[in-house]
Amino acid sequence: MVQAQPGSKVKVHYTGRLADGKVFDSSLDSSGDSPEIGEPLEFVIGSGQMIPAFEQGVIGMEPGESKTVNIPAEQAYGPHHSQAVIEVERSQFPPSMPLEVGSVVQGNAPNGEQVPFTVVEVTASLVTLDRNHPLAGQDLTFEIKLLQVE
Repeated sequence: MVQAQPGSKVKVHYTGRLADGKVFDSSLDSSGDSPEIGEPLEFVIGSGQMIPAFEQGVIGMEPGESKTVNIPAEQAYGPHHSQAVIEVERSQFPPSMPLEVGSVVQGNAPNGEQVPFTVVEVTASLVTLDRNHPLAGQDLTFEIKLLQVE
């Protein structure tokens, strides 16, 4: 059988879990009778589409093979940086803008680049925003099943 290698185009089904077992993402649709109803994830190993440690976990797998890959936070989305959490006066936002915990708003970095911020707290006078990736600081576990290698 063909093994997945750097440059291979692969299709996988996966389920990503946090350290507490909570599923944060999956290609599987658990609402159906079959555990593989969802669309598989397709990517080229080494293209930079995926977390490098996820790609490394797929290398050497053969179609039909399943494995569990544990990725520490440093190799996933990095540590959570407290300096990326800021408080902004509520008056700096348009009054009509809905600000709900979990929503994403665009802001400007010092260089003018637009960056996404996740709203983590809203009070009458302040909005707390987090520029960290939502999974920063989290160790991740992926259950991966390789479906196809091209």
